[in-house]
Amino acid sequence: MFIGARVALLLALSAPLALATLTRPVAAQTRAELERIVQRRVLPNGLEVIVVENHGVPIATLEIDVKNGAFTQTPDYAGLAHMYEHMFFKANRTYPTPQDFADRASELGAIYNGTTQEERVNYYLTLPADSLEGGLRFLAAALREPLDRAESSPFFALDQRMTALLYPGNASRKDALGTRDVLRNVTPAQMRFIQQLYYVPNNCALIVTGDVNPARVFALAEAIFGDWPRGRDPFVVAPIPSIPALTGSLAAIEEAPVSVASVLLQWQGPSASKDPDATFAADVFSDALNTPGSGFRTRLVDSGLWQDIVVNYYTLNHVGPITISGQTTPEKLRAALAALDAEIARFAEAGYVTRRELENVKAQRVTSSAFGIEKASSIAHTIGFWWSVVGVDYFLRYNDAMATQTPADLQRYVRTYIQGKPRVTGVLIAPDARQAIGLTEEELRRVPFRATTGAGR
Repeated sequence: MFIGARVALLLALSAPLALATLTRPVAAQTRAELERIVQRRVLPNGLEVIVVENHGVPIATLEIDVKNGAFTQTPDYAGLAHMYEHMFFKANRTYPTPQDFADRASELGAIYNGTTQEERVNYYLTLPADSLEGGLRFLAAALREPLDRAESSPFFALDQRMTALLYPGNASRKDALGTRDVLRNVTPAQMRFIQQLYYVPNNCALIVTGDVNPARVFALAEAIFGDWPRGRDPFVVAPIPSIPALTGSLAAIEEAPVSVASVLLQWQGPSASKDPDATFAADVFSDALNTPGSGFRTRLVDSGLWQDIVVNYYTLNHVGPITISGQTTPEKLRAALAALDAEIARFAEAGYVTRRELENVKAQRVTSSAFGIEKASSIAHTIGFWWSVVGVDYFLRYNDAMATQTPADLQRYVRTYIQGKPRVTGVLIAPDARQAIGLTEEELRRVPFRATTGAGR
């Protein structure tokens, strides 16, 4: 089960930004086109039901998304959203033992799983389309009547420290994995608190995609979930505090037996609800810099200073991170960092991303949106992510908004969130290599970085 969106960010540096293809390639997937495909209703109890009809193969995916996850966790609940997710597919009043649950899943021909991320928890089944009703009842039983780690990565310790620095006092709200002490001492009362507060219909969405009839799905949803009592608004009962802005640049160095020096630069990025325009610009800007042959890569990677370097913005509502991640040799680390800061200083220059580059990356986004996801299960996960983080309207307008991005939009994003803004710099390096070059956290905190600084110079 997926738990490490932040750890995965360090390794893959990709956000869940791809949209969906359906029964045919959609040339542009404008909002008008998507609204004809994505059908939505809200039941009287607040449960949102979303259906995407796709008769390509006789299967269906049923997914429940809950606005829960790391962002709801105070320090004494760190990791418990994920622990609750693990309880979901275990046992419930209808299927009182894990074996009963597994047997019924086999009868339905269902493959099931769940994930916990920063701002959503989801549970899903993929099964033959003729098992739709049974699958919905199976999902409802697990949802309404429940009973009752990535630490091996050398990036884990650096990730933990970077998160604590980037989100002061709110690290638990970015860490789905949690802490050993909290997980070891979890109580039934804590699990009931999570269930009663967040697992209510007005905080959930039911997404059904595949070889289904939307009218029948809506009718079954009403029959099976309609008597599920509405709960209190969890975010009125337990408001999510604002993430405090960084007041200065910070740094972290972690030592591990690694062969290269891995570098992370992170800034607090835009909120998808408070500044959605900046999130669209962030995606276009990242794509432009990551394109092979871009000036950014030519000057940093083709020059030999960096072995590789990637720019990324992870879309979240509660301050997603902007990350530049790269690898270099310890001997070139200072020169590589200085060159990167010189490049950052140019980000908002006129022509840094040319109009031609801009149009090319926007066209590539449209293509990847149309062809990148071909399975009904994938579009369920994509819609569920956006529903949880910022709402389905964001998903529906995404391609239209991307198509309108201009160089001025990219410059505004860079000046608002990157240039001159406090950041966290992290380095993962071998102990002997660090000692040889005399690298200190103090020099990494100096922005822009100067290649002539440091104890080893």
